[in-house]
Amino acid sequence: MIELIGTWLISYDSGFDVLRYLTVRTIGGTLTALMVSILLGPTLIRFLSRIQFSQSIRGDGPESHLLKSGTPTMGGLIIIFSVIISTLLWSDFNNPYIWILIFITMTFGIIGFFDDWLKIREKNSKGLSAKYKLIFQSIFAFMAMIFMLQVSPEGDQQIFIMPFNKELIFTISPIIFLCMSIFIIVGSSNAVNLTDGLDGLAILPSVLIAGGLGLIAYASGNILIADYLFIPFNPLSGELIVFCGALIGAGIGFLWYNTYPAQIFMGDLGSLTLGAILGTLAVLIRHEIVFAIMAGVFIMETLSVIIQVSSYKLRGKRVFLMAPIHHHFELKGWAEPKVIVRFWIITFVLVLFALATLKLR
Repeated sequence: MIELIGTWLISYDSGFDVLRYLTVRTIGGTLTALMVSILLGPTLIRFLSRIQFSQSIRGDGPESHLLKSGTPTMGGLIIIFSVIISTLLWSDFNNPYIWILIFITMTFGIIGFFDDWLKIREKNSKGLSAKYKLIFQSIFAFMAMIFMLQVSPEGDQQIFIMPFNKELIFTISPIIFLCMSIFIIVGSSNAVNLTDGLDGLAILPSVLIAGGLGLIAYASGNILIADYLFIPFNPLSGELIVFCGALIGAGIGFLWYNTYPAQIFMGDLGSLTLGAILGTLAVLIRHEIVFAIMAGVFIMETLSVIIQVSSYKLRGKRVFLMAPIHHHFELKGWAEPKVIVRFWIITFVLVLFALATLKLR
């Protein structure tokens, strides 16, 4: 909207062209989402507490988590609302990639809402069955990626980029692209969901990764920077930094209330949506491997669950004291804030390393 207003006002004064700059709109989107989330937080916390939409705590979890019982959940509403408002205000409506991200945000938010609502209604931590969750996630991811194939500059001849070597860029078929993209989006969605078990553990890594992907999107959308870094130029990807800015602002605003000890949890409404957004961003900018490096903490959490379940079924023994792995460290005696901050540090380092791969080519 601001971009359209800037275009209209140029006819009166060329100085209004600043409203069309990506950097200005990214900063504006970040600050808008931050302000909306900060202002919305107290009202939503009071409302969710009043209607008793509170988190169900796992009975087999660390004893310290029992103190969290009664903390309102569905805080992901703060993130989603702030991101949507800021994106609609500051982004270019003519960019189809923005609408793909809005579609993913809304649809995965709906899945997360029903997942949380079932947990609240049944007063347990089970929620929507894994089968139905995966079905709906896959359907929505498939729909988004079909649309991407129609609007992408590469059409149905998508590329796959390997880091560290500028020569390793492959053309992949639409079928391979769809299968890979759905796996990344759905996998990322569930990985963030598994990670969201401690106060602030999932949100700041998501913010850091959004920042890293936003920088890559900006570089890919700028022909001079893309040529310098030997990465494919995509005229549609630059606008994604505005969405990433909105996500960063919303995430930081939510962290204000989610930091230890949390006043509100994001719930599956937030975690499933965040993961899907990050996975979609990685696919849109065609840097899935770089995203996997950034998301090392999320992958580690997911692998810990897979290893734990597989080991118990095959050998009758557990590898970790508890999975996901953040609970393992808690049971080893680490205080919750120590686990959280160390996972934040790991993600920060991984994002920096992943960005460095763009130059190490």
